[in-house]
Amino acid sequence: MITQKRLLEKYGVPNKTGAGYIVTIDLPYPMFLNWETKTYVKKISCHKLIAEKLIAVFQDILAHYGMQEIKRLQLDDFGGCFNYRLMRGGTELSVHSWGCAIDLDPDRNLLKETSKTARFARPEYKAMIDIFYKHGFESLGREKNYDWMHFQIKD
Repeated sequence: MITQKRLLEKYGVPNKTGAGYIVTIDLPYPMFLNWETKTYVKKISCHKLIAEKLIAVFQDILAHYGMQEIKRLQLDDFGGCFNYRLMRGGTELSVHSWGCAIDLDPDRNLLKETSKTARFARPEYKAMIDIFYKHGFESLGREKNYDWMHFQIKD
């Protein structure tokens, strides 16, 4: 798991607005905002150093699953990327503060859920998780068996 020290070394000092490091990327398919299910976005904000990797993740997800399956599995449920804040229940900044993490389908992959109930722990989502790993991300679900919604840059 990436450390705060490594985040600071490689991705810089985060700030509330993301000025100087956050860029907007075009998604290969629309995603609905988890908190406004009737609102779709075609762009999201992330750290400039992970932008190409994140685009590649979603291109590969689209190529592997196709749009119909993406919708059925709710891989188009966007829970957020850049968000300057502390880790939930913690004292250190969240990886989201750097725009180096993304949450997907948070309603069915709750923070404290384990593989017994988290949707992303099911076999049909393995390919998606493998795609994230292929592009240099890791899953807190796979690594720690909690927060299955959360994918973050590995280094």
